[in-house]
Amino acid sequence: MKTPTSLDDLIDALRCLPGVGPRSAQRMAYHLLQRDHAGAERLASSLAYALGHIRHCEKCNNFTEDMICELCRSQRRDAALLCVVEMPADLLMMEQAHCYQGMYFVLMGRLSPLDGIGPREIHLDRLVKRAQDGVIREVVLATNFTVEGEATAHYISELLSNKGLKITRIARGLPVGGELEHVDSGTLAQAVFERREIS
Repeated sequence: MKTPTSLDDLIDALRCLPGVGPRSAQRMAYHLLQRDHAGAERLASSLAYALGHIRHCEKCNNFTEDMICELCRSQRRDAALLCVVEMPADLLMMEQAHCYQGMYFVLMGRLSPLDGIGPREIHLDRLVKRAQDGVIREVVLATNFTVEGEATAHYISELLSNKGLKITRIARGLPVGGELEHVDSGTLAQAVFERREIS
């Protein structure tokens, strides 16, 4: 029996989500169509709204509805500190740990040549420009302790060396291979407090 084209399209569209294979996408589609029309409509409208209104902050590159996000506009943050993280989830984890009061730059990824992700894809040109704004004094590298995260931190430290900035890396209170969004707040706070300068 052939399924309707629109159903095939919905199943295929759901497969773009990370970790969602053909069977999971099929179950989701059937659930939304059979049991949760209101949820499906809310999902469709929220997604359409987000696509039309959410952009990248001009300063930190995080998601926002404004040109400059609320965090970057805050007068309570230490404008001389810039923390570089891979993803918005990492920024949220840093904020939940209450261990850092500076500014951020979100790369939206990490260097991964095998996946075709180079310096341009993670906006390193914008990061260098931001770090040289005359206000930033220290750049805290808080990329994940994965092979790609370490390579990204090393690449950034090389880019920013000789720019008159203090470059630090969060301490290895985090497990090797661990990712910030999956670490408890106490471990993350300890890692930030024990950050060290990269020589």
